[in-house]
Amino acid sequence: MTASAATTPPPGATVPTLAGATITPGDLMRAGSYDMCFGCGTGHETGLRVQRTAFDEDVVLGHFLVTDQHQGAPGLAHGGLLATAMDEILGTAAWSLGKMAVTGRLETDFRAPVPVGSTLYLKAWCTGVEGRKIYLSGEGRLGDPDGPLAVQAAALFVEVPREHFTKER
Repeated sequence: MTASAATTPPPGATVPTLAGATITPGDLMRAGSYDMCFGCGTGHETGLRVQRTAFDEDVVLGHFLVTDQHQGAPGLAHGGLLATAMDEILGTAAWSLGKMAVTGRLETDFRAPVPVGSTLYLKAWCTGVEGRKIYLSGEGRLGDPDGPLAVQAAALFVEVPREHFTKER
């Protein structure tokens, strides 16, 4: 994917890794979890229920099953839903760096149709941090972590205080 200038880190941005991070695998599975979250919540009947499965020094991994409630064209996942899945895993990558952040910009390229009944394997990583800006990239692959490339994304997330997520609206 060729990221735009808005989602490309500027020269001199740091590229952090998770080496030495205080985030545990259990923390990652609960990352920002809210039961009714459309992306990761297990209580949302028609949500994606993205399962965050692993992280290492450079990436976070996850997957979800595309159901008939996720389709756009008959038998295929809706493109907006795939963008939502990418937003979810990219946000997890930002969180894994110990940063509370929101999506500022999300760019998505669709490479192959995603059939209902397939599992989309997600992967995301940080490409740079400058101040409150977190630059991220990711991909979704069909049927297997090394399967055919179906979707790619680049994003700019913006770090916000914890209260952004905890204060009542």
